Amino acid sequence: MTTAAGRAIPPGDPRYEDLALRRRNERFAHRPDYFRVARSTPEVVAAVEEAVAAGRRLSVRSGGHSMENSVGEERGVILDLASMTGIGYDPAHRAFAVEPGATLGEIYRQLYLGWGVTIPGGWGHTVCAGGHIQGGGYGVLSRRFGSVVDHLDAVEVVVVGADGRARAVRASRDPADPNHDLWWAHTGGGGGNFGVVTRYWLRSPGAVGDDPSALLPHPPARLIAGITRWPWRDLPRESFRRLVRGYGEWHERHSAPDSPYAALAGRLTISRRRSADGPDDVVVAGLLDADLPDARGLLDAFFGEVCGGLGGTRLTDGPRPWLYTMVPPVVDADSQRAAEHDRYKGKAGYLRRGLTPAQVDTAYDHLTTPDDRMEFGALWLMSYGGRVNTVAPGDTALAQRDSVLKAVYTATWRDDADDAACLDWIRRFYRDVYADTGGVPVPGEVSDGAYINYPDTDLADPAWNTSGVPWHTLYYKGNYPRLQRVKEAWDPLDVFRHTLSVRPGG
Repeated sequence: MTTAAGRAIPPGDPRYEDLALRRRNERFAHRPDYFRVARSTPEVVAAVEEAVAAGRRLSVRSGGHSMENSVGEERGVILDLASMTGIGYDPAHRAFAVEPGATLGEIYRQLYLGWGVTIPGGWGHTVCAGGHIQGGGYGVLSRRFGSVVDHLDAVEVVVVGADGRARAVRASRDPADPNHDLWWAHTGGGGGNFGVVTRYWLRSPGAVGDDPSALLPHPPARLIAGITRWPWRDLPRESFRRLVRGYGEWHERHSAPDSPYAALAGRLTISRRRSADGPDDVVVAGLLDADLPDARGLLDAFFGEVCGGLGGTRLTDGPRPWLYTMVPPVVDADSQRAAEHDRYKGKAGYLRRGLTPAQVDTAYDHLTTPDDRMEFGALWLMSYGGRVNTVAPGDTALAQRDSVLKAVYTATWRDDADDAACLDWIRRFYRDVYADTGGVPVPGEVSDGAYINYPDTDLADPAWNTSGVPWHTLYYKGNYPRLQRVKEAWDPLDVFRHTLSVRPGG
C-alpha cells in the first residue's frame, strides 16, 4: 500500500505551496504538476518508474540549493528527498551511511559527537548531502583532508534501464566492482545526471578495520580565526592591487599538501560598493587548527604576508570548539543575509595561480561601481589545494586537481524589476575578468575551468562564452567522454536531464 509520503502532492494540497517555496533562488519558480516526497529507496524506485511510465519530466531535489533552474518545470514531477535524512554507521559495509536529505550541519554533528570524525564538506550547514557530494564537495578542511568525494566509498543509485523499469544498484570504489564506473561518475559528475542517489557510504581510502572512529578524518578539536577588514574608502586602487595579488601569491607558495598551512582555510571577500560612502568592505579571513605548534604565530604570519603595510582593522577570535564553529547555535548577521537572499546569480572559476594584474584591475573597476539596487554583490577567493591536489584528475570525475584557489562571483537582489540590471552586472564582470580567454575560465596557466556545484548556464551560451571551449570542458575537462559513456550505460533513456546535464553520445 502506498504510504502518505509516497502520494502525489498536487496544487491544492496544503503541502504544495511549502514544497514550491523550498528553494534558494527566487528567479525560478518550482511549480510542477505534483511533488512526490520519498522516505525510502523503494519509494524512490516507485516514484521514478511511475513518472517514466507516464512520460512525465522528472526532476530530483534534496536540499533545494541549486542556483540555476535545474529543478522543476511548469509540467512534470519534482521528487523531493528532504525526508531521507538518515546518518549512521553501517557495520555491514564498514562505512558511514548518509541519505541525500541529511544537511551538512547534521552530518557534522552526528559524525563528530558519535565517533569524533567528519567529512571535509562545505560551510553552509543547511546544504544537503545529495547535490553537495555528487558535485565534489569542498570546505574549510579540504586543504588538509581533500574533497568530500575522496572519502566516498560507495553509492546506492536508482537508475532506469532501456525498458523503462527503475531499480536500485550499489556502486563502489572497488575497481573490480562491475558498477565501478557508476560510482566514479558520482565523484564530481554533478547531480541529476545518472539516477537518484538514495544513500552514500563514506570511508577514507586506506582505512582498515571496523572501528568507526578510524574510518574518516578527525577534525581539529579547536579553531582560531582572524580577520582583517577595510572599508572601501581606505583601500585605493594600488592598495587593492597589493592585497589581491599578495593573497594569490601566498596561496601559490603555501598550498602543497605537506605545508604547515594545509590546515589553514583563507577567504578574501570583496563586497561590491553600494554607495560612494557606504559601509561595504573588503575582508581577509583565516581559520586554523588551534592546537598546531605555534598556531597563533602561523596565523599572524599569514596576515602579515597578505595584509602587511595595508592597514585595516585586525581581529582574532578563539580558540573555539570545532563543531561550535562549524555549526554555530546562533547564525551571524552576514550569514543570515546570505541564507535569506531572494534573486541570485552565481559564477565560479578555479585558479592555478592568483588573479593576474589585469584581472585585479578589472575586479576593482566592477566592484567599486556603486549600485544600491543590489542587495549583495561580491567576489570571493577561497583557499583550495593541499590534499585535494594529491589525487590524479582521472581518479575521480572531479578533474581540477592542481588549483590553489576558487573564485566565486555572486549577486543577490530583491526586486524582479532589477533582474536585467543585476544580471548584466555580474555577467559583464565575469566576462571581463576572463576577457583574454573568451569570457570564461578556460583551463590554462592561470585558470582551470569551473565547479559544477556552482552551475552557470551562461557557460553554454555563445553570447557569454566566446572561447570556443564547450561548457562541459570547463566543468569536466578530459573526464567528459567517460561521463558520457556512463550516461549511455546507466541512463539510456536520458530520464535524468537538466540545463547542464551530461549529454548522451560522444
